[in-house]
Parts: sequence; structure tokens; C-alpha cells
Amino acid sequence: MTQPYYQDEAVTLYHGDCLEIDEWLAADVLVTDPPYGMAWQSGHMYSDRRKAQQVKDYGLRQKVAGDEDTAARDEVLVRWGDKPAAVFGTWRIERPQQTRHRLIWDKQGRFPGLAPAAFYPADEEIYVWGDGWISDPPQRSVITTHEMRSGAHSETARLGHPTPKPVQLLEVIVSKAPEGVIADPFAGSGSTLLAARNLGRKAIGVELEERYCEIIARRLSQGVLL
Repeated sequence: MTQPYYQDEAVTLYHGDCLEIDEWLAADVLVTDPPYGMAWQSGHMYSDRRKAQQVKDYGLRQKVAGDEDTAARDEVLVRWGDKPAAVFGTWRIERPQQTRHRLIWDKQGRFPGLAPAAFYPADEEIYVWGDGWISDPPQRSVITTHEMRSGAHSETARLGHPTPKPVQLLEVIVSKAPEGVIADPFAGSGSTLLAARNLGRKAIGVELEERYCEIIARRLSQGVLL
């Protein structure tokens, strides 16, 4: 049995590869932000050299581990089966076949200067499937958040993670989830685990990179809500 990296009355966090750690499979609902499979790297889209240097100075020009393809995501979903799930993704990559609903995360926070283009992306998708999701009252399929998306006071700079998801966004999703323990095998900055705990739910997380386990443990041990 794997020893937890962090544990409290609501959350258990493991450090390691979720394909080698099975404890999260005992949970009831999957809510996770896996590598999208698009070889993403922070800062690559900047045409403004000052902005690009700013990202570098904050130490935020990072890659997402395992993001070269969807192999990690797909294997996790095979192991999870048809139990309830909400999984972040992008329209650029084929969505999971079992998807029943698609939510849109509308990111209204301030953005950095971007490469010249007619349009720039300000949304991400969340794929939902499985039974038992709470329908009273129904939730709009577009969920808007307003956190800072760039600069020294952004969520990325504050947390030290390149792609953090807002806790309030995860709270909306978890609040509609069927009863039981929440699993996040790609725990990242820990937002899913915080959201679950904030709502009185138990959660099991796994994170591959120890530096992010440290961030999660710090957020949880400090008793923060965000």
C-alpha cells in the first residue's frame, strides 16, 4: 500500500504516477484535469517580448508532464470505467467517447498580450458522463470565472503552477456530483481537493510531480478555501 504524501480528515494525497497507484480507483466520482495531449508550454504564445520575459522571470515557463499525447488520460479513463466523471479538455483534441455533456469554462480574467490573431482562446471544455449528477436546480453549461490570468498577481504566479483551475469552478462541478468520494489522479495545484473539502466531501488525489504535491499540502494544511 502506498503511503500518503498528505492526509487530513477529508483529503488523502499520494505522490507518484496514478497509473501505478490504485487507491484513487476506490473513489466514487472522478473530477480531474489531465494532460490534454497538446504538448502545451507556458509562454510560447507571447509575441510581446516583455510579456514573454515576465513569464520567464516568474519561473512559470513550464511544460505539463505527460502532455505529448492523451495516453495517460485515456488509460486513466479505461481504468475508471463508466462511473461518474467530469474531465477537463480542449476541442483541439478528440474528446472522450463516453462524453454525455460538455461544459464550457468561460475565463473572464485579464489575459496577457497574445500572438497576432483575429481571436484568442478564453475558454476550456469539461466533459461529463455517468449517472447520479444532481439536477435540482439545473446548472448552466457555461461556467464563468474572473480570476487574474496573467501578471505577478495571477493564479499561476500565486500558486506556482502553470495551469491552475479556480477552486470556485471546481466547487460548482463537485456540488453537482453524485454522493461519495471524489478522485483526482492528476491533482496539479490541488483545486479539486480543496473544492471537495470546502463542500464537506472526502477526496483522494494523486500528483506525479513532488513540487506540486508540496503546493497542495501547503494549501490544505493552511486551511485556505482558495
